[in-house]
Amino acid sequence: MSLLTIPARDNVPEASKPILDAVHKQLGVVPNMFRLIAASPAVLEGFTGNNGALARTLDVKTRERIALTVAQVNNCDYCLSAHSYLGLNLAKITPEEIALNRKGESGDAKANAAVRFAAKVARERGKVSAGDIKAVRDAGFSDGQIVEIIAVTAENIFTNLLNVVAQTDIDFPVVRAAEAA
Repeated sequence: MSLLTIPARDNVPEASKPILDAVHKQLGVVPNMFRLIAASPAVLEGFTGNNGALARTLDVKTRERIALTVAQVNNCDYCLSAHSYLGLNLAKITPEEIALNRKGESGDAKANAAVRFAAKVARERGKVSAGDIKAVRDAGFSDGQIVEIIAVTAENIFTNLLNVVAQTDIDFPVVRAAEAA
């Protein structure tokens, strides 16, 4: 059971309701995490705005790969479950690739550089080396795309922390960080 209240749509602040309705329209459901965030309309607005902007960066497979990597680094079962589902069903990532992503790797050389970098950013709290930056550049990422990798990583760190703190009830097929990928 979640430590923070996950309100029903009708019990969130009025300012959150239109945003949750937009989430429902886009996804067909409103995942528990969005209803949890809806307790603060300002945070929900900021999160969904940031999420929408980041959806225009990189490609969906890379974003989902990063989300899987970061969720595993942060031992967030909620996010690992959500992004395993989204990786399979939205981004069309194979189960084998998801297992690699959870290890901070990818079978695709360019994606591998992004995922390895995101894992290091998350694990080391941004303390990366010039060599780490060079590896991402050498894989074909521009400095702007490196900023995007960091932004996607940071967004996922926020949701990981929120869901670990709240112990958010998982409303996706359950995947546990403690279970080997």
